[in-house]
Amino acid sequence: MSLSRRALLGTAAAVPAAATFRSARAQRPVVKIGVLTDLSGVYQDIVGPLAVESTRLAVADFGDRGFDVEVLIGDHQNKPDIGSNLVRQWYDRDGVDIVVEGGSSAVALAVSGVARDKNKAYINSGGATSDLTGTQCNANTLHWTYDTYMLAKSTGAAMVKAGGNSWFFITADYAFGHALTRDVGNFVTQAGGRVLGGVRTPFPGTTDFSSYLLQAQASGAKVIGLANAGADTTNCIKQAKEFGITTPLAGLLMFISDVHSLGLDTCQGLVLTESFYWNLNDRTRAFSDRLWKRMPNRRAGMANAGPYSSTLHFLKAVQAMGPAEAKKSGAALIAQMKKMPTDDDVHGQGIIREDGRKIHPAYLFQVKKPSESKGPWDYYNLLGTTPADEAFRPMKDGNCPLVKA
Repeated sequence: MSLSRRALLGTAAAVPAAATFRSARAQRPVVKIGVLTDLSGVYQDIVGPLAVESTRLAVADFGDRGFDVEVLIGDHQNKPDIGSNLVRQWYDRDGVDIVVEGGSSAVALAVSGVARDKNKAYINSGGATSDLTGTQCNANTLHWTYDTYMLAKSTGAAMVKAGGNSWFFITADYAFGHALTRDVGNFVTQAGGRVLGGVRTPFPGTTDFSSYLLQAQASGAKVIGLANAGADTTNCIKQAKEFGITTPLAGLLMFISDVHSLGLDTCQGLVLTESFYWNLNDRTRAFSDRLWKRMPNRRAGMANAGPYSSTLHFLKAVQAMGPAEAKKSGAALIAQMKKMPTDDDVHGQGIIREDGRKIHPAYLFQVKKPSESKGPWDYYNLLGTTPADEAFRPMKDGNCPLVKA
């Protein structure tokens, strides 16, 4: 797949390209969305092509509101320099108005800086670091789907409550892994538990986790916290089983695609957090059925589905401002999005805080036993819900420069 490709989404494809029509269409404003994601690496299943289709579905569901929407697609390869350089090119040369998804946390932080410098808009969905709405927040960036604080509070706190009061972390060595280890560690110690140690694994590129898992087991910790995601997480779980690791594993960022890859026999009983599940309610099922028609045999996890929610809200903001005004300033566009309540089939109703944090509930799930599943992708039992106003770090604690004391 090429690094960047275009797809014009609108009504033009259904109408003969007559000269008079082209002249009329030329007067219609165009807004441009860049979907920056992992199309070829360890995160391609949790974001990747399905996140692209999710974005396109949002454009289709929004309909023709008097302006056209062009979608560009880019692969950041989980490298901040590649991601930021591509986004800089999109903003400068291609006239992209907003970048969505954004991939890994290191890439997300780099892209957020480019958006600020270019006064363009950026909505991160795939990156998890809570620093995006903390010390690294800016007026041009929103953080949408989940973050390390949410995961730590929902999954980490549940493990401590269940008796897992001593931890050893296997951490992906970049911004996301560091932030997740920090946030879970804080919840563990606040609850009276202890962090006995940890190791950082090179990212990307680590495939053999056996020595790290054996070191974690030798520590005597009651829980091995997997502060990684995607193929790194699934490799850890598979290798733990192969090496007879008996210490409970905490998959701190797992997705339904991971469960599907490993199978219910391997994953049954695991506890995890997502802010979206395709079979949660009537609205999530309706969205998932529409997405299924575009990409059969796949069900979206929260990171795949997040770009639908964020893109739809962006388009509503463009409609409210008018395309010409929306294109003038990324900061003004983001400010407009913060003013408007959110509502979509992925997350339901929500708000966006002053620090750029999108607010919605977090759901704690347990993976079903094979005998409990009613069919493909029927994998979760709901254990509990953290309400929207409790799921994310309190704004006063984030040290975001945008938040007035």
